[in-house]
Amino acid sequence: MNGVSGVSGVSPEGAKAAGPGDGPPPDLTHERLKAYEGRPTAAAGVGKDLVNEPMIRHWCEAVGDTHPAYRGPDAIAPPTMLQAWTMGGLSGHADRSGAYDELSRLLDSAGYTSIVATDCEQEYLRPLRPGDRITFDSVIESVSERKTTKLGTGHFITTRMDIRADGEPAGTHRFRVLKYAPAARPPKTAERPKATERPKATEPSRAAAPSRATEQPTAAEQCITPEQPTAAEQRKTPERRTPLRPRPVINRDNAGFWEGVRRHRLLIQRCTGCRTLRFPWLPGCNACGSPEWDTVGASGAGTVFSYVVMHHPPFPAFTAPDQQADGAGPGAAADPAAAGPDPAGPGAASPYAVGLIELAEGVRMVSNIVGTPYDKVRIGMPVRLEFLRADEELELPVFRVAEGGEG
Repeated sequence: MNGVSGVSGVSPEGAKAAGPGDGPPPDLTHERLKAYEGRPTAAAGVGKDLVNEPMIRHWCEAVGDTHPAYRGPDAIAPPTMLQAWTMGGLSGHADRSGAYDELSRLLDSAGYTSIVATDCEQEYLRPLRPGDRITFDSVIESVSERKTTKLGTGHFITTRMDIRADGEPAGTHRFRVLKYAPAARPPKTAERPKATERPKATEPSRAAAPSRATEQPTAAEQCITPEQPTAAEQRKTPERRTPLRPRPVINRDNAGFWEGVRRHRLLIQRCTGCRTLRFPWLPGCNACGSPEWDTVGASGAGTVFSYVVMHHPPFPAFTAPDQQADGAGPGAAADPAAAGPDPAGPGAASPYAVGLIELAEGVRMVSNIVGTPYDKVRIGMPVRLEFLRADEELELPVFRVAEGGEG
């Protein structure tokens, strides 16, 4: 039994051999890198904890796995936890060798200073049960020839960890990264106009384009003087002061959720077979396996089940001053000009709070907590649903601390 999971979407199979012009310093040959193959990165490592029921329970709750094999007197650990029992935590393992760090420094010195995890593979040889003592050995299994990917040119490094339970082979975990030199961006072919340079309505380029002048201006555009660029024009210029949030990935499995958000409704999937509610959206029920479902509109009430405070990195799209929270709840009308910037929300400078919100319906979702400083957020705080206008094309469900919940 084995499993493969992708991490970054970059794979050795999809990469091509680098050309002669992409070369590193002459002394960094593939033979020199291959000399690291087979060198151990950890020998006779020992897991810091025995396989145990609390960690199994936390794992299953985090990923929403309700399989009965993982609880009860004869419980086993989920196979995908294989690597979890080998992790050293914040303090790490003291028995690691320096081979991997030495290889990384060698690649850094040749200009391959960036790194991205690409995928992992696991093979399961026997179930892990509470009380098992985990030991492991890890080696550098392979270093690829120089490859060219969309990210840049570099080398794939694969480490293999052989894991034992009470001395018996239990599984193998392979982890692959790409150490690369970022690809150079192509030069711009034409200089774009500055944000302050707006074409006049009488210019041919404006007249020839599909006219929007006959449409009624939005409330946001009515507040803009002729000398100021619109938000859409700012987005098209290099000097744009308001970076866009990353776009959500919308596919056939979650399109209904985002359509609900567009209409200011937070929709929860409900299995029509066993009536179990689920969130996030999935193509089938993880309780009974039925592919049939309908939706339930969330009331908008919830509590903070857990939260983290985001400090770094200060990504500009999450610290833009013009993001606004619209509407006091599900179905509320959005008016971008009616609400000002939220000084305590994700439109403010970091740090800010990201919460795991337990909805009144019993499911949980991750979202921003707005309307209160990050250091005032507490577990158990009541919150209410709102919709954040991140830009003119994107709204997101967020949660504001409910009235009276600040104390």
